Amino acid sequence: MLLFESTELGETEEFLNEHYAPMRIGSTGPTRARIARGASDGVTVDRVELDFVMSYDVEPLGRIGLCDVRTGKVEDHGPDGSVHESFGPGEMFSLAPPDRSYGGTINRSHYSVTMVDLALLSEVAAPTGRAESIQLLDHRPVDAAAAQRLRDAIDHLDRAVLSDPAAAANPLVLGTASRYVAAQLLGAFATTADPGGASDSRDAHPAALRRAMAFIDENAHLDLSPAEVATAAHVSIRALQLAFRRHLDTTPTAYLREVRLARARRDLRAAEAGGTTVAEIAARWGFSHQGHFGRAYRQLFDETPGTTLRS
Repeated sequence: MLLFESTELGETEEFLNEHYAPMRIGSTGPTRARIARGASDGVTVDRVELDFVMSYDVEPLGRIGLCDVRTGKVEDHGPDGSVHESFGPGEMFSLAPPDRSYGGTINRSHYSVTMVDLALLSEVAAPTGRAESIQLLDHRPVDAAAAQRLRDAIDHLDRAVLSDPAAAANPLVLGTASRYVAAQLLGAFATTADPGGASDSRDAHPAALRRAMAFIDENAHLDLSPAEVATAAHVSIRALQLAFRRHLDTTPTAYLREVRLARARRDLRAAEAGGTTVAEIAARWGFSHQGHFGRAYRQLFDETPGTTLRS
């Protein structure tokens, strides 16, 4: 985690230039800035408090940047050449297309900025073109429910994973949480991601499913992405999803989760009394949220993890 605090505008501008993109900021009067950053390889989450009025002109980020306003306002914001808008508490919006500069004014606002690498979006969405081909078609989420799902995914990554040194050091936990944010972003905004086609349906055959299941079974201890599983099965991600849905009525992610739950159950049964904890074994298999782990475990095995450990 990285924490920046300053009452000097020049220091704040230097920090923003280093961690966002080249920019110019301006203000009059006292300035107080506080920015707490958590970061994975593909996602950064900043909790920003600016208790003053600050204008900004920012060069292209090269990433998808999302702003979620908690208090105050973001005013007269927009990419160069577009109609500028203002956003208040409870509103989420994309800052600008990755290749466009933007400007506006922060009016005594507390907000979060989440930046997602295009390569991570490409890994999750598996578009037919380059990572840069994924674009948001609107700067607002498709609806409030989708925005809340994305907000919850960001909060989980930031507060349950990036803020916990043990969770952040676990590749399974960190990779899964980061890709979940990317997946929720793709679900929350209209995008140019390829939805798949007839060839994907033809490729969703049992042989591809068997290859995918074998790969997952052998590598469940690794930080597997949907793209890696699809590559091992020699099909697209869309075809992989169709194969699991068509033949098993589940998803690749759900299957991987069940395999990891089964491995966690094996470890709980093998553990010596007092030698380990449920939390340690859950984290070993990529489960950072104990409540979610416990519910999924009970649903699958009809007993609690603690019962298994004590048996």
